[in-house]
Amino acid sequence: MKNFDDKWRQLTMAAQRAPVEEEAAAPFGFATRIAARAMRDEQPAMIAMFSRFSVRALYVACLLTLVSVAANYLAFAGTEDDEQALIDPVSEVLTNAS
Repeated sequence: MKNFDDKWRQLTMAAQRAPVEEEAAAPFGFATRIAARAMRDEQPAMIAMFSRFSVRALYVACLLTLVSVAANYLAFAGTEDDEQALIDPVSEVLTNAS
């Protein structure tokens, strides 16, 4: 522990003696050049095609989700036998096994 304390003091003293540097600012027009370069580059054809089809796939997935929820709701709501829904399968298996 003593070795750690000595090294810590040396490092803090070295940090205090270090010269203070002024903040480096970006050169004039840097942001404009970067934005212009980003807009100039075109997307590769594969990425553009993937982005187009990914949105369509999202629409299809949402549609399938809504259809499956509606079908399951209609199947559940169509059962008029409430007693069938309350059957405990574990107790049925245990009763039949003994």
